[in-house]
Amino acid sequence: MLSATVNTHIPISVSNLTKPYSSPFISPTHLHLFTVHSPSSKTLLKPISASLIPAKPPPVGQNLYQPFRPPPSPLPSQYKTLDTVGKIDVLSNRLGLWHEYAPLITALMQEGFSPPLIEETTGISGVQQNCLIVGAQVRESLIQCNTPEEIVSEFDTGGAELLYEIRLLSASQRTAAAAYIVNNKLDTKGAQDLARAMKDFPSRRGDVGWESYDFTLPGDCLSYMYFRQAREHRNPSEQRANALELALEVAESEKARNEVEREMSGDGKGGEAVRDVPDVRVPVVRLRIGEVAESTSVVVLPVCRAEYRENEISEAPWECKSEGEFGVVVAEKAWNRWVVFPRWEPLLGLDKGGVVIAFADARALPWKANRWYKEESILVVADRGRKEVDVDDGFYLVLTGGSGDGRSSELKVERGSTLKERGVVESLATVVLVVRPPKDEIDDQLADEDWD
Repeated sequence: MLSATVNTHIPISVSNLTKPYSSPFISPTHLHLFTVHSPSSKTLLKPISASLIPAKPPPVGQNLYQPFRPPPSPLPSQYKTLDTVGKIDVLSNRLGLWHEYAPLITALMQEGFSPPLIEETTGISGVQQNCLIVGAQVRESLIQCNTPEEIVSEFDTGGAELLYEIRLLSASQRTAAAAYIVNNKLDTKGAQDLARAMKDFPSRRGDVGWESYDFTLPGDCLSYMYFRQAREHRNPSEQRANALELALEVAESEKARNEVEREMSGDGKGGEAVRDVPDVRVPVVRLRIGEVAESTSVVVLPVCRAEYRENEISEAPWECKSEGEFGVVVAEKAWNRWVVFPRWEPLLGLDKGGVVIAFADARALPWKANRWYKEESILVVADRGRKEVDVDDGFYLVLTGGSGDGRSSELKVERGSTLKERGVVESLATVVLVVRPPKDEIDDQLADEDWD
């Protein structure tokens, strides 16, 4: 009987240890033998079983997580021989032009410096670090696109903030925007408005007057932004007149100027005088990714699910406001579903009574059939303080279908004229805005003619 030290699997037979070992898996130099004592006290040599050698474990205490390090930027020749102390000294004393020492920030990060540590040692805040790094990258892209040297050189002093604002534009748009900023001496706010106008212009295809503006001209993009803002105000009004004046002032193409002048004279669709019954136009917008974060003012509204019908709508909080120096949002009662929107023009009067209805798809809205956008989810913003069905062109949230008990009914948005034909005089709420979900790609917005 074998002792307890014997390997229980079937051993490999070794009949002649003088012969070279021929196994393709086990090297003869790694073949170990051990002795086995049998009851006959005869010593036998047995080979051990073959097994894989475990991988070398990682060193004890090694940190497998490595923080993000930005890609190295080419350093100007005068800075390539600097050590860490020299780089910190250049940044601390701003020795050179901003776009020359900006790559030193990235170089310090490559060496393990964090943004807070760089701020502590150089006095450059984290926001300024980001602005300098991105501004330098935008400037380099302008050079790569053969932007005239006289344009690029205009940003050598204090131009990081201006170039940072056009970071989201394409290479060709950056060149046009940089030239416009220089030629018109725009400040940071002007550069920000210009970049947003150029970025937003393609998504406005189909809107009133869009075809009259030239996408390749930064001034036309900026003019169209003012043109749209003017149409959001009542006619006549000071805000509308000021916006149209700005649109005319910055327009570059003759066709764009003619469109603005037509709007100013009242020949455009938005230039009519206010009637006794106000014209209700429900905007349909697609929320852009990051738009809420970039907004200087936002609105917080309770969200109800369409499948809960009118019960949840009536129970949702009526008022939500900000209080104190920090703008803490306070609601009149607890609610578990909220949404944050930029404070768009249609939402300015929703301080009390505003509510958002979440529909799984857009078939609840009365727009023309067989359109692809009917298959996406939407949010309908409504004003519960306005329930009377008084405008034919207005849109209202109502409960339709069923036998009157509400069990087989469904929430829908109907036009005022349709409800009047049915004898409906009161709705659940008046619709003021329809919001579509954000998408990576830019697609067309909906025009007025898309509604039934």
